[in-house]
Amino acid sequence: MGKQIWLNGTLVPQQQATVSVFDHGLLYGDGVFEGIRCYAGRVFKLDTHLRRLFNSARAIRLTIPYSLDELADAVRQTVKANQRDDGYIRLCVTRGVGTLGLDPFVCDRASVFIIADAIALYADELYQHGLSVITASTIRNHPAALSPRIKSMNYLNNILAKIEAIDAGVREAVMLNHLGFVAECTGDNIFITRRGTGAASNDNVLITPPLDAGVLEGITMNEVIALATAAGIPVEQVDLTKDDLYAADEMFLTGTAAEIIPVTSVDGRDIGNGTPGPVTLKLIQAFKNLVKQNAPED
Repeated sequence: MGKQIWLNGTLVPQQQATVSVFDHGLLYGDGVFEGIRCYAGRVFKLDTHLRRLFNSARAIRLTIPYSLDELADAVRQTVKANQRDDGYIRLCVTRGVGTLGLDPFVCDRASVFIIADAIALYADELYQHGLSVITASTIRNHPAALSPRIKSMNYLNNILAKIEAIDAGVREAVMLNHLGFVAECTGDNIFITRRGTGAASNDNVLITPPLDAGVLEGITMNEVIALATAAGIPVEQVDLTKDDLYAADEMFLTGTAAEIIPVTSVDGRDIGNGTPGPVTLKLIQAFKNLVKQNAPED
């Protein structure tokens, strides 16, 4: 049996899951989405993902025609219909069918669809040996133009940076903000470790850019911060430059699809000794334990 897609309240075969060419999500990227994971039959942080979805929709004055509980049930239905004990879920809300003009309020009703499928963002060997990345010349959208807190369907900014990475022969690119500070990668949040100062000089400090650097507040990012804190690893959210990345002891990326992946080279420069470091490996194991044993839905 082929994939079953939840589309506006009904599960339909993939071939029948279509949206209109007049949908403003297609015409203008006018919509919001969430990427969600399921582990061992449980949808990871489903409530948190849905709350972020509704917050994104509210920010762009998009009315979702279902309640949070209704969408939670729809996600679970889609996972079950596709027999996805472990996999990736894409939940999209478009503005709906309108006209060829920009006016979003001519769209009568938002369109909602949910896909549950397999995903393998990076090869296993990259998780073992680390990822090489570059710094993109394409900067992150100015936060006054589009808030990074909105998980918008318009990812052209990120795609242009992704093209730079592919052209350079690597899989990911670091994006800077309009002030020249590190923001995030094309689809993942960024963490580094370095030695602390003063009394904590022998301790590893985990550092990630602050949200006002132009960063999407990642759900996996927040889980990693919580895991690090529980393990006694100090966490700071401060501005980072490219030089901070080059001088880092360790570096890794986090995201729903990527989970936690080590970075061992930036712009041709080795990070640390060029292999995944102990803090990174410790957090990878802690995250695996979390999602395999519990996979909390809240």
